Amino acid sequence: MNKKMGILIIIGLLILIGIGIYVYVKNTTSNSDEGANYEANRTSTETNTSDDENTSDNENATNTQENTSSEENQTNTSDSNTTPAPQIVEEQLSTFSTKIYSNDSNRNKNMEITISTLNGTIVKNGETFSFCNTVGPATSSKGYLEADIYDHNGNKKKGYGGGNCQVSSTLYNAVLAVPSLTVVERHPHSNHVPYVAEGKDAAVAYGSYDFKFKNETGNDIKIQGAIANGTVTMTLITLKAQ
Repeated sequence: MNKKMGILIIIGLLILIGIGIYVYVKNTTSNSDEGANYEANRTSTETNTSDDENTSDNENATNTQENTSSEENQTNTSDSNTTPAPQIVEEQLSTFSTKIYSNDSNRNKNMEITISTLNGTIVKNGETFSFCNTVGPATSSKGYLEADIYDHNGNKKKGYGGGNCQVSSTLYNAVLAVPSLTVVERHPHSNHVPYVAEGKDAAVAYGSYDFKFKNETGNDIKIQGAIANGTVTMTLITLKAQ
């Protein structure tokens, strides 16, 4: 009985030892496989990352080259299509001056306001200039004062803008000196004026009388005026593109 018991114990120990060896071998094999898989996955990831980076670098380089080429093409196109702006040369076309016979400061002030408004006016080739539309009505809000004017019957009276007719008449004579400037509208005064010869005046009254001329010179022209040394001077300047 004791002998059989001993044999069973030995057999049990051998079985336990076998089981332990089996478990050890299995665990070792599993860890080895996991390590190999980890290395393989790591290597694959690094390879893919490197490939992606290389692909991205190549694509960026290609895009950079394409963008640079596009910018160069645009620059070349812009340079080849750019046309230098023409230079404008100013030449005096005509000028005319009239003497101021009145010592009325209001009248002189009115003429200064009107000339300031006219100065720098550009009359394009083919366009018609209107004195009244350019200057507008003579009102106190613009600084105009009352001075001598003529009514329709030739009677002298006070009115805002008195003196404007000397400016328009001076401009009229400057226009007459240029054959390619065609007078479209002009009215004589209802009484004699001392600053121009008879028939050389141009009366203006906003809403009634206007002085107009058409520019047919082939170029734009500019109007300039000034009051100095007791005279009114109006000058026409041609603007030529070169």
